[in-house]
Amino acid sequence: MSKDQKDDEGKGKTGVLTKTRPKTKKPSMYKVLMLNDDYTPMDFVVHILLTYFQKSEEEAVQIMLNVHQTGVGLCGVYSFEVAETKVMQVIDNARRNDHPLQCTLEKE
Repeated sequence: MSKDQKDDEGKGKTGVLTKTRPKTKKPSMYKVLMLNDDYTPMDFVVHILLTYFQKSEEEAVQIMLNVHQTGVGLCGVYSFEVAETKVMQVIDNARRNDHPLQCTLEKE
């Protein structure tokens, strides 16, 4: 193949340029879980649920009883950053009030 033939190869050909959109993936969600202990008062747990998780009084009492009876209770489901912040807020508040309350997050 001569140089002229190579140069003519691509001439006259058309193609379609397609743009592919990157697929946006929904962010992973995380469950914030409160763990039971034998020392934290029930009313403090309800207070935490009202303050940091915007639960109604009825919901807060229900979650607190679930934590008490089963050892763990679901406080809410959030993006990682929000869940992590809520866990830290709960633990900080509990320590400031001398309670061993534990809160953790788990990927949904």
